[in-house]
Formats: sequence, C-alpha cells, structure tokens
Amino acid sequence: MQPSDKALVPFVSVDHMMQLVHHVGLPEMIRRIADAIEEDFGRWESFDKTPRVAAHSPVGVIELMPTADDTLYAFKYVNGHPKNTSEGLQTVTAFGLLADMHTGYPVLLSEMTLLTALRTAAMSAVAARYLAPEGATTMAMIGNGAQAEFQSIAMQAICGITTVRLYDKDPAATAKCAANLAGTGLTVVACDSAESAIEGAQILTTCTADKQYATILTDNMVGSGVHINAIGGDCPGKTELAAAILHRSSIFVEYPEQTRIEGEIQQLDPDHPVTELWQVITGAVPGRRDAREITLFDSVGFAIEDFSALRVVHDLTRETGLNLPLDLLADPDNPRDLYGMLMRAAG
Repeated sequence: MQPSDKALVPFVSVDHMMQLVHHVGLPEMIRRIADAIEEDFGRWESFDKTPRVAAHSPVGVIELMPTADDTLYAFKYVNGHPKNTSEGLQTVTAFGLLADMHTGYPVLLSEMTLLTALRTAAMSAVAARYLAPEGATTMAMIGNGAQAEFQSIAMQAICGITTVRLYDKDPAATAKCAANLAGTGLTVVACDSAESAIEGAQILTTCTADKQYATILTDNMVGSGVHINAIGGDCPGKTELAAAILHRSSIFVEYPEQTRIEGEIQQLDPDHPVTELWQVITGAVPGRRDAREITLFDSVGFAIEDFSALRVVHDLTRETGLNLPLDLLADPDNPRDLYGMLMRAAG
C-alpha cells in the first residue's frame, strides 16, 4: 500500500542536517537558532515547562525533554555517557520531534546530535550577549571535546570574540580543536593548564564530560569582571566549579526547578538566590550590573531551547526540501477502521 500524504512525516537525517548547516553557513545557522531562542525566551510564560525526565545509571543518563506552547509540542531524547568516547562512541546523542498541538500529528522528526551541539552553543552566546563584560574579545574554552568548536564559533558570530584560549586534560583534544578552528578568523591559543587558559579572558567556558563532582575552576583562579558559562555540570553529582566561586557570582539559570537538581547550584542551599535568564531577556530584571561583577550562567540545557532549534530546522526543511518523507503514521480510509487497513494489507 502506498502511504498517503497524511502518513508522511518529514525526517531530517544527520546527512540532511549537515546539508542544512552548509546551505546557510555554520555561523548563520547558530545565529538563527540564537534568535529563535531569544524570541521564545521572550515569551517564556506561554510555554508548558517541566524538568526533564531522567533515567540514571552508574555510567550515564538518558533523558526526555518536553515542552509546548499553544501551537507546537516538542520533545528531545538525549543521552550523556562520558565513557563512550573510550569505546569510539559519542558522549551525547539525540533525536527530537515537533508536533501540531491542534491535531497531535508530528510535523518533523529530526536528528539532534548535531542540532544539540548547535543549540547549546547558541544558548551560551545568547547568555553572554546579556551577561559578558562590554567589549569582551577573549574566551577561555576549558574542555575541548565535541562542543568546543561550536562554542567558539557561536561566541565569534554573536558576541564578537576574536581569541579563544584552549585547554583540555587530553592534549589530543586541544590539538583537534585548534586544527578545526584554523581558518575561522579566530586567534587560537593552545594552553597547558586551565590557569593559563583563563589569563586575559573575559569569558570563561567550562565544558567537561566526566560524571563527577569536579573542580575545573578553583576560587583563586577567577578574578572580578568575568563572565562564566558553566556547561558541563548537567546532572546530579556532576559539577565543574568550586562552590566558593558561586558565592561570589551573580547566578543566572534557565529553569530553577531543573538547575537546582542538575547544575552547579546543586552545591548551594535550595533557596540560594538566582535570576532566570528569560527575565533578563525581557528586560524585567537587569543582567550584568557593573564591570567588576562576576556573572555565571549555570547552563544545564532546557527543552524550550530544543523547541527553538526544531522550529528553525522545520522552516529550513520547507525552504530547501532537505528531508526524507517517513511513513510514520497510520492513515486508514476510515479513521475508525484501523483493523480494516491492517487486514487489507495482507492481500
């Protein structure tokens, strides 16, 4: 039986996603996602919000991240398994779906391993646009794994960063990142310690994968007037910053109910004051207040960011035709005769 148009859902494969990125260009793709995130955070109160549902094991986590407004529903399946790289696998893989709230029918199914890297970088750059010191030109990128290049390009495209100082405990990761960033227009400096990497940097980005309480930045390493994007701490028992840094910082988060469980602030009292980033984006509260302030974006990733990224991809698939129509939905001639459709298929 030939599937009807109603049965077909556009599917964006990894190959399609790569073609979409190259169609618009990587910096432009990140800018589009950043703009969509900013737009959606600007209407934060119109979304259903819930902390993601997580299944933890000793070696990793698998999560479902849902959200919806009155028009579209989105969810993402994503894992985080730091041990995977030693087995030749990605630490993070993901796929996601966008659906019509009026019918419940999916309108897009997409790979999100690449898209999560893009939206995570876009989210960091949106936060830095509001929180980083004015005129920031240099970022320290501590942790040079799969996310590092995307973070660097995003900060260049959105915040005007011109220099990236790289450090990873694995020198091969730093060499990989430096080679990948050659020709981007960024000045890339490979460093042999985290302390060296943050010298002269106004933005400090930490993005390490180990599932443990870690101290990537100690209190004495962080001076006044910097902005910190802490990305790697994203589940219970996994952090990157010394608690003393948090006590000296103005802390900004996506969704407190989730971040207090998963983010750096899991180290603090449950009522420690934080500011929700959407309030800064809408102008309801100020972001950075003075030049000497330490601002910290305690980023764990939130479903609205995935919603925004999927919106961008959905628009691009309609513009370019880069998708595979997937026979995903049953569509019997009589909506109440699903059994009859099944039996007719036997002949």
